[in-house]
Amino acid sequence: MSLVGPRPPVPYEVEAYATWHRRRLLEARPGITGLWQVYGRSRIGFDDMVRLDLRYARNCSPWLDLKILVQTPRAVIAGDGAC
Repeated sequence: MSLVGPRPPVPYEVEAYATWHRRRLLEARPGITGLWQVYGRSRIGFDDMVRLDLRYARNCSPWLDLKILVQTPRAVIAGDGAC
């Protein structure tokens, strides 16, 4: 597990994945925070979350990781999109 990447799913979620959803498991290491946490959270649907995870996998870089890490505390404290 890394600091930045798609959140690891629980087994029952994986059972419900469509074929294209499984790419998020294969294309990036799981992480504690990611694009979904800073740009969407519960305001967006599952398909959009997977799209953000795949976008991260295509564009991952130390700069993007730093940007996400800097934005995470604000997203958590503000509670934007939290249930």
